[in-house]
Amino acid sequence: MTTARDLMTADVRCVPASETLDRAAQLMRDHGVGALPVKSSDGELSGIVTDRDIVVKVLAAGKDAAKVTAGELAEGGVHTVDAGADASLAVKAMSEARIRRIVVVEDGTPVGMIAEADLARKLTAEAFASYAGRVYADS
Repeated sequence: MTTARDLMTADVRCVPASETLDRAAQLMRDHGVGALPVKSSDGELSGIVTDRDIVVKVLAAGKDAAKVTAGELAEGGVHTVDAGADASLAVKAMSEARIRRIVVVEDGTPVGMIAEADLARKLTAEAFASYAGRVYADS
């Protein structure tokens, strides 16, 4: 059985909800990633911040990335999948939620992330086309 762990990119980096978005962007740059899960002050996952979110919702809106926090931008929760779950469940969750990234957790702790690029590399062409068709339908 292929699991979510088999699809994920390991060593996910998280950002505290209190961290400013300019610092979050620097972390993305330093680690070569386009998204960071956000942890609340109690250590729970509270959302996800993407590089696109920072550009579109903050910079293009004329807001100061040095004053907006990751927690402010990451409202709305985060989708997760257990590392040992069947890979098809991760793909289904991403398809149904029409998301391009999902955080992989083990015992509630983030251990990786599955991004659209991971699916493109590791799924069959047919499976990836099915996922993409659902995510991008009517968007």
